[in-house]
Amino acid sequence: MERVLVTGARGYLASLVQLYNATRYEFVRVSHTDVDFGDPKGVEEYFRAADFDVCLHMAADASTARCEKDPEGTRRVNTESAIAVARACRDRGRRVVFISTEQCFNAAPGPAPFSEDDEQRSTTRYGQQKMEADAWIRSNVDDYLILRLSWMFGLAMPGVRPSPNILTNVMGVLRSDEPARFRVHERRNMTYAQRLAAQFPKILGLPSGAYHVASQNGRTTYETARYVAARLGCPQDKVDRLILPDDVTYAERPRDFRLASDKIRGEGVELGTFEEDLSMCMRDFGLAG
Repeated sequence: MERVLVTGARGYLASLVQLYNATRYEFVRVSHTDVDFGDPKGVEEYFRAADFDVCLHMAADASTARCEKDPEGTRRVNTESAIAVARACRDRGRRVVFISTEQCFNAAPGPAPFSEDDEQRSTTRYGQQKMEADAWIRSNVDDYLILRLSWMFGLAMPGVRPSPNILTNVMGVLRSDEPARFRVHERRNMTYAQRLAAQFPKILGLPSGAYHVASQNGRTTYETARYVAARLGCPQDKVDRLILPDDVTYAERPRDFRLASDKIRGEGVELGTFEEDLSMCMRDFGLAG
């Protein structure tokens, strides 16, 4: 049985990958209690000694606020330690799977959706830190996968706690009956995390390279939130009262960092539209709509 070392093993997507593939792989869970990802030298030593066949590197400090406040400390985690992991894997002849992000394209020139070879540009420290590790791996490693993920969504399962996402955010608004604002000047993909986790064996077998993992979405974040609320059975007058437009954020420079997924779909990984993903998620969890 192939031995897959997973960093950030308690995270949402990492937990789903392990849950869906528990009988297919032997997973070795690694978290910050096992190795300090703020210490790149220690990280490299750890990975040169660890017993694994493939490394799924998902550990990161994805807090935009922390990345802006502490760029040096978060860069050690998001860039230097990622490079250390990749270098150790390269030198030992092990495949590394690096989780990157749509944020690498949040200020990219040209029209979205962006392909894998389009120019990256980011206004956030987090995106810049991921870009740097992404570029190093592409230039220095032969056997790698870079998965640039869109915003994942889904709901809680036993032992799996979701990160905040469009579905949980809208459900929270409807449950609390407290209005919330969603961005008008932002367009991004949103992908059902469980659909991705179920295809992990197929993804792990992809040819070496970078891939965009994103179900397609033509709506703004505000329009998407209204669509979700309606699909959850919320009456139109309640949608109008609770799902409000944030027409200030990014008004001067609207953001569209949607990713094209043609390449990974061409390799047989099933990704469709946000609407299809939402329907699948609602069926899985027995939600009305």
